[in-house]
Amino acid sequence: MKTNSYLSIGITLLFHSLISAQTTTPSTPGVIDLTKLNNYANQGKPVYITRTNTPVNNTITDAGATLGRVLFHDKRLSRNSTVSCASCHQQENGFGDTAIASTGVNGSTGRHSMRLINAGFATESKFFWDERAATLEIQTTQPVRDHVEMGFSGTSGDPAFSELVTRLSAIPEYRVLFAMTFGTATINETRIQNSLAQFVRSIQSFDSKYDVGRAQVPDNQNFPNFTAQENAGKQLFLNPPGPNGAGCATCHAPPEFAIDPNSRNNGVTGAIGGGTDLTNTRSPSLRDMVGPNGKSNGPLMHNGAFATAADVINHYNLIPGDNANLDNRLRRPGGNVQNLNLNQTQKNNLAAFLRTLTGTNVYTDPKWSNPFNASNELTLIILPENATTVTKNNNNTLTLSCVAAPNLTYQMESSTNLKDWTTYEQISVDATGLIERTVPITSTNTFFRFTYTP
Repeated sequence: MKTNSYLSIGITLLFHSLISAQTTTPSTPGVIDLTKLNNYANQGKPVYITRTNTPVNNTITDAGATLGRVLFHDKRLSRNSTVSCASCHQQENGFGDTAIASTGVNGSTGRHSMRLINAGFATESKFFWDERAATLEIQTTQPVRDHVEMGFSGTSGDPAFSELVTRLSAIPEYRVLFAMTFGTATINETRIQNSLAQFVRSIQSFDSKYDVGRAQVPDNQNFPNFTAQENAGKQLFLNPPGPNGAGCATCHAPPEFAIDPNSRNNGVTGAIGGGTDLTNTRSPSLRDMVGPNGKSNGPLMHNGAFATAADVINHYNLIPGDNANLDNRLRRPGGNVQNLNLNQTQKNNLAAFLRTLTGTNVYTDPKWSNPFNASNELTLIILPENATTVTKNNNNTLTLSCVAAPNLTYQMESSTNLKDWTTYEQISVDATGLIERTVPITSTNTFFRFTYTP
């Protein structure tokens, strides 16, 4: 008896093709192997990282974050297919933008694009600079619905969000990915939001010089791997405002360095293009403010007013003006705005410490990179050609085993002539992706194959 297994379909944006798992790697441009998903759900993190805004009903899964990665980098989520989430949140720039205002389908954004690294490691559950999104899930599709940013607003001549759902539903790879993630190929805004949020929360950076030191001793001790300047800067960061402290930790508590949910305006009041903008009370984590090259991951603050960490330190050293929304922690007895009177050495020490919060892996790890190739094509491996093994049993049966993409429904088909195929069995694959079926050995040649149709 002869048995064969076949890859029935490989999906690209432009054509159908067969992909051999032997000729690809997990980082091959334009190819995602759904039988070998990247690890998003169990990456691990330091024991001292405890803050999170991940809801219990949308924990990270490998399948969900994989779908989120594709959505995040796909320009077809914009009205004219020119802008993706990644256009404004670039991996090489700490998932931020080097421009003060990002370019959308109908102009420029009103605020600077916030860095996304470690967005999930905070007790703050609200998003955007002005906290107008109650959760990350809600935030993820607001740029898509924005007339300026991605253009599915349903106003000002824009198509409605429902038209994006129709667009995505017509794309075979999305039917595969949504079925793998959610059990059915149905596409709706909630599922888009959940998968995008899973991907964003998976973007983590905990391999910095700070983390090496923090793994050895608590924050209030000198880190053995720090220079004297870096340790001095750490103490200034931790200590309350005074001769030997800047009080930074009151709003950006280590080790996550995320913003305190109760923070108010930080004294930066200007709007991009002029005027005032006083409603900003959120910020990204201070981790990865600068890249591994020591340069800022784009301009800083909601209006991109500062180019470097030194500019930020100068601002907090002497708040330039008062406003009704100013955080009380930036006031001193008598109501005057903050003046820390830091000398230049202290400022340099603080800047040196902030540079220790930068990691390396997050800037290059393929699992957060653009999955499309240079032609904006994407191929999904759902059933590798070399994935089936055949074991002969002692009871005149054969066991066929195959590693497939998880959580999809496949067909096992049989034929006696390799031309006419009939469904032998329909198989629902669990999260492991393993297909294993036993078939009888008959007196006539019978061929079997596993197939999948989106």
